[in-house]
Amino acid sequence: MSGIHGDHDLGHTVAGWTGTCVALVGFILSGAAMIAAWPIGFWLGLGALALAALVTWVLHLNGWGKPSGPRPPAEYHWRTRDRAAAQGHPDCWGCRLAGRGRRSPERAAEATNHTRTAGASSTTEIGFPTAGGAPVAQVH
Repeated sequence: MSGIHGDHDLGHTVAGWTGTCVALVGFILSGAAMIAAWPIGFWLGLGALALAALVTWVLHLNGWGKPSGPRPPAEYHWRTRDRAAAQGHPDCWGCRLAGRGRRSPERAAEATNHTRTAGASSTTEIGFPTAGGAPVAQVH
């Protein structure tokens, strides 16, 4: 990657750009409706904002977002899919709302067995603390 930002992961993703564009339309619609004293337009704009959050979340869950933190340089392009989205990202509220992310030891073992039988080339196990303080294996 070249340019003013050098070799930094700026987090540009399909989910991020789509959500931003839909939210921008919602803000513009709500603002114009307030100036024009059009209450229905104001509420339509707020509905577009809610739609932006929903669209961004669905795209993130389908692999068009990214986990927290920097990605490897090979995945900087904004149209690169996130292969770890199916298992959920640790510390991601969106993944937790969808039932992904932190798992019990039984669910982590199921995911490990499923990933290995699916022919994945490699997995990385990272321990995350649970309520009891014991680490739980997380597969990415």
